[in-house]
Amino acid sequence: MTFSGLSAVYLYFLPVLVIAFFHVRGRHRNTAAALAQQKMATEAGLSEPSSLHPFIDVNKCLGAGSCVIACPEEAIGMIGGKAYLVAPAACIGHGACATACPHNAITLVFGTEKRGMDIPQVDPNFQTNVPGIFIAGELGGMGLIRKAASQGTQAINTIKKLKSNANAVDVVIVGAGPAGLASTLGAVENKLRYVTVEQEGSLGGAVFQYPRNKIAMTAPVTLPIIGQVKMGEISKEALLEFWEGIVKKTGVKINFNERMENITKTANGFVVKTNKQSYDTRSVLLAIGRRGTPRKLGVPGENLPKVVYSLIDPEQYRNMHVLVVGGGDSALEAACSIADQPGTTVTISYRSEAFGRGKQKNRERLQALEARGKIKVMLKSTVKGVTEDRVALEFQGQNIEIINDAIIVCTGGVLPTPFLKDIGIMVETKFGTQ
Repeated sequence: MTFSGLSAVYLYFLPVLVIAFFHVRGRHRNTAAALAQQKMATEAGLSEPSSLHPFIDVNKCLGAGSCVIACPEEAIGMIGGKAYLVAPAACIGHGACATACPHNAITLVFGTEKRGMDIPQVDPNFQTNVPGIFIAGELGGMGLIRKAASQGTQAINTIKKLKSNANAVDVVIVGAGPAGLASTLGAVENKLRYVTVEQEGSLGGAVFQYPRNKIAMTAPVTLPIIGQVKMGEISKEALLEFWEGIVKKTGVKINFNERMENITKTANGFVVKTNKQSYDTRSVLLAIGRRGTPRKLGVPGENLPKVVYSLIDPEQYRNMHVLVVGGGDSALEAACSIADQPGTTVTISYRSEAFGRGKQKNRERLQALEARGKIKVMLKSTVKGVTEDRVALEFQGQNIEIINDAIIVCTGGVLPTPFLKDIGIMVETKFGTQ
């Protein structure tokens, strides 16, 4: 081959070699960053996802990286050209990674091999194994506003096809959170006879329990009657105001301060008993969330008025000594918002050695406030007793007492699993399965 011919070959392959060089270098950088993030999560005890999360089949993964781009929480990283869940605790379960994957290598699952998650069994239309009883939203493992609303709408679309009963309403909807409100709108749109009951005095479900000014994030959601709604990041107050505006605009009826107590099967459907009356219905839609009954500390003095199980308004704790108990997002957000109030001293107690269930944003805010001396963090600690002006704790093997005016227990709720099983609904503990 002549010199000019060799030059032509080199000129042809040079761009290819340059592209290959930068590709390999970029891959090494991505791997190093992902491994560092994975190591950091493991060392901090943040290696367990809190809810729905992706299982990535590395045998199917071809390294497209679409899932990494689709994950705003940066929970997924590329290691050796394959995608891995490198920051499990940061995952909030929206499933955008699975949708983005072009090779069907991602499956969304509940629980892990180490930590199971109780999930009621439902079919693709969100009907349980008890025909006529449906579950939508957080109780079924999906706490995201957009997906909860979508599930409520889908359930109503199935309920409208059920055989009508002239002596009963078409559906009793239990709960007025995102799933309950969407299903109520769907019932109105489909001209169903419905009753919606909500045990609290306001809309919102779990959102109503958020601390004041907490930011919620929801992707665009389509609601019956209303159509598509684009929100993005929105404060708790603005979100509740928006929902209240929908209720006024549409005229939907919701029975507030009415708590469901029992569901009984009948020949033609069900009887739903509440604290106010009973309803004959052909179907029931449970949109009651996963909080259930607040999980108690089980210690002497817990019945004192200063012990509560959710934070509504941080301002009420001005100039007080406050203890927050728990390690999830609700506990971290409560501690941080109270610490911003004038004159407060805030301590957060958690039995584990790391805040593995909290979002990274909340953990970083807590660390910043701790560094400024605004919050005292007591990991590996448990409450042993409560008195009028103090609280006793076991902290790293030692018994101590601290001055205390108020205690906020954010340790989640006891799931209504026994109730579900009593009415015949099958509940499965998921260990990293769909």
